[in-house]
Amino acid sequence: MSERPSPLLRAEGLVKTHHGEGAPAHAVRGVDLSLSHGEFVAVTGPSGAGKSTLLHLLGGLQRPDAGSIWLDGERTDSYSEARWAVERRKRIGIVFQFFNLVSDLSVADNVELPALLAGRPPKQARAEREALLAELGLTGKERSMPGELSGGEQQRVALARALVNHPPLLLADEPAGSLDSKGTREVMRLLSRFHQRGQSIVLVTHDARLASAADRVISFFDGRIVDDAELDAAPPRRAGTSGVSGVLELKD
Repeated sequence: MSERPSPLLRAEGLVKTHHGEGAPAHAVRGVDLSLSHGEFVAVTGPSGAGKSTLLHLLGGLQRPDAGSIWLDGERTDSYSEARWAVERRKRIGIVFQFFNLVSDLSVADNVELPALLAGRPPKQARAEREALLAELGLTGKERSMPGELSGGEQQRVALARALVNHPPLLLADEPAGSLDSKGTREVMRLLSRFHQRGQSIVLVTHDARLASAADRVISFFDGRIVDDAELDAAPPRRAGTSGVSGVLELKD
């Protein structure tokens, strides 16, 4: 019997409580999860359930109060802020609901910047940017500023920026939350396309249409995983990609 490949992402006992005015908000309450290479997992649930906090913990944007996180077998929850910044440039791409583009940089510069910060030669960063923008239908927009683009175009730029360094893991936090139905379909199509090539994705969304593109849908409520379901209709990934079809293990 062959040994199971180690998961790309694993978390155990994650806890996060937000302290502000009023009673503490228990956003994440002891969550365990494991994501295999090449899997696409959607985390759904009502507003305030703790979905985005969970994603931010996985990407190092927030620190857990308790619990541990491993990325490709390496424990990450004790990383410094500087180390997390390096890891997010190289190994974790993140897409946000409101794009988070640098408003005074052109489309080209927004996409190239993470590659340059990761130490890529300028010529290589430019080539990666050109290829991604062409694939995402943004050829001719290189000199545009983010404010000159539609919401859907801005989100495609954000996706190009997140993928320019070919990170093993893509985290998407409500990527269609501020888009119209056309933009939502566009984001769903693009996530599915990259998933078919073996891209590992964790998507937080309240939109059932987006979630339907995933291999597995996790229901999140009151800081806990309350259900998980593998989607029968999930299409097989293209043979020969780096993605390995695996099992997402979740327990609460």
